Amino acid sequence: MVTTRYPADVIPLQYHAHMLLDEPRMTAFARAVDLAVGPGTRVLDLGAGTGVLSFFAARRGARVIAVECEPGVAATARAALGAAVGDRVTLVEADAREFLPAEPVDVVLCEMLHVGLLRERQIEVIDSFKRRYLERFGAPLPRFLPEACVQAVQPVAQDFTYHGYELPAPVFQRPEVAQPRTTAFAPPVVFQRFFYSDPLPGECAAEIDFVAARAGTVNAVRLCTRNLVALTYDPPGSVDWLMNHLVVPLPEPVAVRAGQGLRVAFGYRPGDEITALCESLRVT
Repeated sequence: MVTTRYPADVIPLQYHAHMLLDEPRMTAFARAVDLAVGPGTRVLDLGAGTGVLSFFAARRGARVIAVECEPGVAATARAALGAAVGDRVTLVEADAREFLPAEPVDVVLCEMLHVGLLRERQIEVIDSFKRRYLERFGAPLPRFLPEACVQAVQPVAQDFTYHGYELPAPVFQRPEVAQPRTTAFAPPVVFQRFFYSDPLPGECAAEIDFVAARAGTVNAVRLCTRNLVALTYDPPGSVDWLMNHLVVPLPEPVAVRAGQGLRVAFGYRPGDEITALCESLRVT
């Protein structure tokens, strides 16, 4: 029996269906691509996965280069794109951190995203691309989709008990679904915001003071990541994708009174594993 081992940031084919079934994600990117892309638009899709974002662009009449490094995923994407849009997408098997097109492009699609900018290489890939693109082609940079990112955090009490078995471990939550196991002690506070066209952060860090809205025990924090996939100007606004929230347990629970101050602090590098967030997390 041969077992294929994947790097932590490579997503095997069997997991891509979960992303294809994520309606908020798919709807946001379909709308954003429709706004940003038209006939003749030159599009680069970095970390293309199964190629669905390339498909959205190609059906608008764009010329697309899709870049994917995992051979099985790339082969599946090549076959599906060929059946759906013919030769309007050129799929290249390459590392998105190293690939550069032969000529300038108008739009870069890059969805190598995980809540908190953890695990996946979104920042690393786009930062590398921007540097190398400017060296070869000069300004201006292409438009990036997503265009911006906003991150927030809040202190919570999380029920980590399952059939009488208590196991404090990270939990993902759909933001549009009620979470009866979670009690918020304060509203979320933004700790990071940036545009991908601007200098990109080398750290995701916070040191935020909250005021507890109730008495109880804070045993976790909830991380919220909103991607502004495309900005709109008439009317002003944005096409947003709010990712699944991430609840991570504290090393030590903290008892608080209503009205008491509460400080949440952490710091990790984009692309780090979730354990880096957990190990740096402090609530006092």
